[in-house]
Amino acid sequence: MFELTTAVLIYCGFVAVVFLGLWLYYDRRDHRRFEGERRKTVFHCIRCDALYTAPAGTELMKCPRCGHENTRLRF
Repeated sequence: MFELTTAVLIYCGFVAVVFLGLWLYYDRRDHRRFEGERRKTVFHCIRCDALYTAPAGTELMKCPRCGHENTRLRF
């Protein structure tokens, strides 16, 4: 049916495609999973001088140390 070299080349190509597919799947999954953790909003308390973070999109947050409500830092 196939020669040995043709069968080996088809098998190696199939294995390469499977590994490429697995790599792309796990890379995209990990990127989506950790993107939310990476994006944070930074706050600076004007009362006790503490720095703290909150999830992205938060505009006001109470300081975990003293409870004073602060706005996010803008760079």
